[in-house]
Amino acid sequence: MSDSDIGKIEKSNVRATDVVKFAIFSLIGALLFLFPIKYGNSFNIPVGIGIDFVKGYIHEYTKYIMLIFVVINAILTTINYFFKPNFIQENKWLNKVLVATPLYLVSRIIGAIVIVMVFFQLGPEAVISGSTGGTMLDLTMSLVSVLLVISYTMPLITDFGIMEFSGVLIRSLVKPLFTVPGRSAVDLMTSWFGASNAAVLLTERQYNTGYYSGREAAVIMTNFSLVSIPFCYIVATIIGIENLFTPFYLTIVVVGFILAAIIPRIPPLNKVTEDYNKETGKVINETVPQGKSKFAYAVETASLRAKDTTFSDVIKQGNDMFFSVIFGLAPIILSWGTISLILVEFTPVFNILAYPFGFYLDILGVEGAFELSPATLVGFADMFIPGLILAPSKIIETKFILGILSLVQIIYLTEVGVIIINSKVPIGFKELLFVFLERTVIAIPLIVLMTKLLL
Repeated sequence: MSDSDIGKIEKSNVRATDVVKFAIFSLIGALLFLFPIKYGNSFNIPVGIGIDFVKGYIHEYTKYIMLIFVVINAILTTINYFFKPNFIQENKWLNKVLVATPLYLVSRIIGAIVIVMVFFQLGPEAVISGSTGGTMLDLTMSLVSVLLVISYTMPLITDFGIMEFSGVLIRSLVKPLFTVPGRSAVDLMTSWFGASNAAVLLTERQYNTGYYSGREAAVIMTNFSLVSIPFCYIVATIIGIENLFTPFYLTIVVVGFILAAIIPRIPPLNKVTEDYNKETGKVINETVPQGKSKFAYAVETASLRAKDTTFSDVIKQGNDMFFSVIFGLAPIILSWGTISLILVEFTPVFNILAYPFGFYLDILGVEGAFELSPATLVGFADMFIPGLILAPSKIIETKFILGILSLVQIIYLTEVGVIIINSKVPIGFKELLFVFLERTVIAIPLIVLMTKLLL
């Protein structure tokens, strides 16, 4: 930082202690979320390692926790929907988490039925199978570990200035390319090095607090929430092309960036409202005032953000995120996630729906196009399924192409999709389906071209 920058910061209402607070806590947040370290046979961010650590200790017990949470949630939501008792209506927090539309009420009831059936292994195999209800129960169990770590560490990224700092510095690059604020680069990096659901939760938090408009949040959630590098390697291993991981991941990055430049500029995303959360209004301002350098203004805005954040705020917001997501999200994963997987595993629905993509792949010269075409669509239900379909195939090039496709489609209902639908961001199931199909149609020829160039 130059002497002139220091002088400009000192002339503002920022104290040295605010700058130090921003620097220390943001550095900790950056180290936790953005810098991968060697962990086992791969690399992961410290927050991801922390999630694995917590999961190792509590995972076997979380099925009991989820059983209690989901069943009580369904019972209390039903009671509140029909009878509106005072003990819920007069409690601000209970009233917030237990108010549900008819669709969400049904979702919570179905979720409770599913978890009871899977837990006690009662009912038809289509529901309690390890590939349907069992998979969704395991996913909700993992969600507990993710939330226990993410809920209380995320403020280091969101509330102590690093997003303001990066937003001011790179706005001139990110805004024209992807039509979103510069701070969204932090969401992308969190996703790349950590987990896509963590990045979506981060974006939701930024929308709720007035830092993204509805359109910006929708764009970031559906274009920047790429799966993490470690998971990409896992998929490459599952489908048997780990020896090609370098061109595999290079293609993911190139195609992902091209899609992120195109998709926000076409419907439905370009039609999403630019309004900010009505409860907060617009808080963000990344435009540098006249007379200030970009760096000085970045430090100033970041320090002012850090100044307003207290430890009690972090704990309160962490508690709110943890319980809101557990009560709101887990039943949806269990209900609609299980239904989606039943359609994949026990019906020909996706085989029929994917038939046009067989023609599309065939026209582009992809071998085994019709045989493997279901892998183009089943990712909408869950990110793991395409890899399982591709694994038995002996056609390396096709596995390479469709494996990459499954990782740039991004919108997996059982993972990030339900978080988006359950959030206040103004984008619903129909829009997510359109974006998924757009990403699929545009990505396929790009991936085929990259494959021909690299393999």
